[in-house]
Amino acid sequence: MNHAIPAIGRLLLAIIFIISGLMKLAAPDDTAAAIASVGLPFARAGLVLAIAVTLGGGLMLAAGYRTRTAAAGLAVFTLVAGLLFHGQIGEREQMIHLLKNLALAGGLLQVMAFGAGAWSIDGRMARAGGR
Repeated sequence: MNHAIPAIGRLLLAIIFIISGLMKLAAPDDTAAAIASVGLPFARAGLVLAIAVTLGGGLMLAAGYRTRTAAAGLAVFTLVAGLLFHGQIGEREQMIHLLKNLALAGGLLQVMAFGAGAWSIDGRMARAGGR
């Protein structure tokens, strides 16, 4: 059971990023407009970056591949996105979204600190390298 817990935790963290990346792919114009609406330049480049980080990082996290790097990148992305898009803390819903982002970043920092666990590509590679 101890080996399953980190894997389940990674999957639960990863699902929000994978779905978010797929939603960005499905509605790229809406995502680019949201990026531009907060005053960021190069909204199309931001869209590509957001898809790469959310979908790519989410899949890496789920698989446990280069997990510490993926978790670090997702944590930074999540903190920046929270501050840029949910910084209106006077509004209750925006405050909840910001707190959600902070909680996700905290979970990702835990993954970064402690790694993917045994049931992961990283764990398999470590076992193969130790033989």
